[in-house]
Amino acid sequence: QVQLVESGGGLVQAGGSLRLSCAASGRTFTMNPMGWFRQAPGKEREFVAAMQWSGGSTYYADSVKGRFTISRDNAKNTVYLQMNSLKPEDTAVYYCALRSRYSYYIPTGANEYDWWGQGTQVTVSS
Repeated sequence: QVQLVESGGGLVQAGGSLRLSCAASGRTFTMNPMGWFRQAPGKEREFVAAMQWSGGSTYYADSVKGRFTISRDNAKNTVYLQMNSLKPEDTAVYYCALRSRYSYYIPTGANEYDWWGQGTQVTVSS
């Protein structure tokens, strides 16, 4: 089994920054994609960013491209999401997710990931 634990959420003013962390424990999947999703009240969970554990390939939603950066520390089995120039519309619960199967592409659908963290709240005030 895999456990994912997010941290780093909080309240920040528009234009500010936050860094989310997602620590993975249990079985390790060094070849599989890991991603960040978010869900605002009354909305569906949406893709934010993802990357391959190996090789470092990344992919971002258009809404966060240029503002958010996903990165990893393989030694710590941790993935990060650096969020800069935050906007009120970035307010949501942010989840990290890990796919159990290798894929040569970076999945963007929530149903393509198998393990999820508990989520961390990010609130951006205007």
